This record gives sequence, C-alpha cells and structure tokens, in this order.
Amino acid sequence: MNELSCFKAYDIRGRLGDNLDEGIVFRIGRAFAEVLGCRTVVVGRDCRASSEALSGALVDGLTTAGTDVIDLGLCGTEEIYFATSHLGVDGGLMVTASHNPMDYNGIKMVLAESKPLGEATGMAAIRALASSGDFEPAGPVGSVVTGDYRAAYAARVLSFIDPSALRPLKVLVNAGNGAAGPTFDVIAEQMATAGAPVTFIRKFHDPDGSFPNGIPNPLLIENRPATADAVLAEQADLGVAWDGDFDRCFFFDETGNFIDGEYIVGLLAASFLEKSAGETIVHDPRVTWNTIDLVTSLGGKPVQARTGHAFLKQVMRAENAIYGGEMSAHHYFRDFMYCDSGMIPLMLVLDLMSRTGQPLSSLVADRQEKFPSSGEINFTLDDPAASIASVVAAFEADAQRRDDTDGISLEFDDWRFNLRSSNTEPVVRLNVETRGNRDLLARQVSAITEMLNG
Repeated sequence: MNELSCFKAYDIRGRLGDNLDEGIVFRIGRAFAEVLGCRTVVVGRDCRASSEALSGALVDGLTTAGTDVIDLGLCGTEEIYFATSHLGVDGGLMVTASHNPMDYNGIKMVLAESKPLGEATGMAAIRALASSGDFEPAGPVGSVVTGDYRAAYAARVLSFIDPSALRPLKVLVNAGNGAAGPTFDVIAEQMATAGAPVTFIRKFHDPDGSFPNGIPNPLLIENRPATADAVLAEQADLGVAWDGDFDRCFFFDETGNFIDGEYIVGLLAASFLEKSAGETIVHDPRVTWNTIDLVTSLGGKPVQARTGHAFLKQVMRAENAIYGGEMSAHHYFRDFMYCDSGMIPLMLVLDLMSRTGQPLSSLVADRQEKFPSSGEINFTLDDPAASIASVVAAFEADAQRRDDTDGISLEFDDWRFNLRSSNTEPVVRLNVETRGNRDLLARQVSAITEMLNG
C-alpha cells in the first residue's frame, strides 16, 4: 500500500475523495492508538459538513485498537488541547481543516499533556502504519462517552485577566459560521458573571458547515470587509474574527483597520514582559524585526522557531517561554499547556485597552510606523523551488544575513524578506519588512512579485 499523502509536517490535511476519506481516517485513528499505546483519548470536530462522518471513522479506528474515547463533539481545536491535559488522557485528536477550501479536511493531533506530535515523536510511525495497514490483531473494543468540559476551559481562558477590571467596551465578534460561536457564548457568560462591563455584538455566529458567508479565513483580504464594516456600523471599540476551528484570531481596530498579526505578537509580548521581566518570547521567522526590537528593549529574550504549531510548541517547552506568537495569528501560552488559543488573545487585548485607556489603533500605531510590513502575499507557481531560487540569486550577494530556519530569509541594512513554501497549501508565501520606509517596502514587494510571476 502506498504511503498516505495527507500527512503533512505536523498534522493531517487532504482533499476529500482524493487523499482523504473515512477509510483513511479509520486507519489513522487505529495507527495513532497502536503506535502510542493510548488507553484514553479525546476527540472533537469542527462544523464542516464532512467532519461528523470523519470523526465517526476516527473514533471507530481508535476503539477498534482498544482505546477508550471521550467525544467532545463540535468544539475548537484549543478545547481538545485543554481537555487532553485537564483530563490527563493519552492524546487528543481534532477533525478540522481550519481555513482550507470546502473540499478539504484533516486532523490535528497531540500527545499526552498536549505535547506536539512530530516526526520523531510518533508522526512518522503513525504514517507508516496507517499507510501499510499492517495492524496488530484487534482485541477488546474501546468505549465511547461524550464529554463537556467547556466551562472549565472558559475559566482557564479568563484566568489570564481580571474580568471585573475591564472598562466598558463594545466588541464586534465574527465567528464566520465556524465552531467559535457556542464556545464564545460560554466565555462571555462567565465574563458577565464576573462583572465585566463588555458588550459583544455577534456576527455570523451560528456554526454552519456550508459556510454561507465564505470560508472563515480572515487573512484573505476579500474576507475582511465583513468584520471591518460591522465595526464601523456598530461603532464598536474593537473587532475580532476567528478561523474555522478558532485557534487563530484576527483583530480590527475601532476604525475598521485590520491589524497585521506581527503587531499583535509584539503587543502581547510586551504585555507579558511588563508583568514578568526577563522572560523568553518565541516568534516565527517570517516577520521578526518588530517583535525582536520590543522584546529586547524590555529585557526579554527573543527566540526564533520554525513556522508551525508543532515547532513553536517544541521550542517554547525547551525554552520555558511565557508566550509565543506567529504573524499568521497563532498565539501560544505557557499557562495554556504551551498551546495556541484564539480566545486568550482577545482577553489580553481587552485587558490592555482597559489598563492603558488607549484604543487598539494607538497601541500599535508607532510600531506600524517603525517597522512597516507587506502582510503575507501568496503566489501559486508552477515551479516554486525554481522561482524561490531565482529571487534568492538576485538578492543574496548584497544580503548581510541569510537564515534558512523556514524557507529563506535574507536580511539587509534597512529591509528583509522571507520566502517559503506553505506546509499545508500549494503556494509560496512572501513577507517583506523595512525599518520605517514604506516607499522601500513598496519597491521591494513589487520587484520580488515581478520575479516570482515572471
């Protein structure tokens, strides 16, 4: 049997009917249980039309291998991370394709204590066994029970702030018809009980796997007006939008402007360092200057990790980092099992706005001027490797520094860029940043774009 192609660098992602179906997911579940020797795991799913059937096949594979399953049903990926550690079980599996197109789905997986699953910690063996189908003879079948730990999860999210200390704010929340709505309602209810004077306006709040308002991926420019326009129409103080499994959150200021992820990373890093001096902050290689400048100026230690949740978490654990952030809107917290959350950043931004009395636009304005960036630009190319090589050849001779942590980064005196192939999609991603020079930023983006499209 051929090796399954739905296995990616740190999770499962595939096109339905092509390299992912219920039979393949059954084999993945059985292989996960057998390779890791799991006694009990938690399983959850997003609201995609295909997720319920795939989750059922995953549970069948796990129980066939003798593993007991606690099924959380519809939930967010971070609820699986939380439940895995909260319950002390042997692993967690979430059926989700997050922000990918409608015909995709996948699985995110963690080990006991919500530790990331990588090539060296079981992923390679799971892939090999699921591909071969050479399983041990089946023994007693595992049990399946449903579980609801959302209230405990919400309490953990709120433990990062004092809800009663927030000032009156009006917040537009856009769940994008993904999984965020029901979970957010529990958090909002606990906030109200704790005395938080925050008003929430809900948009596209009900889960709907047909995604009538488009795939929830606020990184796409065409998806942003839905949130931005609602912020302005409601005269909200802040807007936030989530992706499908809400492990990423995206912020809009009171003027409806989208705030690029690296400025939120810098903002949260500074917030942690102001409360706990000298801590380590982990960041990804794509856009770095703003974060490094803030962290070092506040006496913290910036550490770079390869892009992707499994890699960030490994480095965070090794460094005992208090916080880690990616410009793609993944935010990781030591006090949340070193895992990413799309709900905790909202709490922290509300706390910052309350403590400083400043709107979000003011909190990031000077950083946007000091280190302007392009935002991530995606290219679908016939020969990505050759295209990347041609760009590198054109610029490398003048570079002060090259870094190959993830893709290729070239750094110059007053600008830098990162060019990388996606781990989950067939695209090449470009990020460019400068030291306070928007004209230079525009010129270099234009030059590299012309090379890649040429």
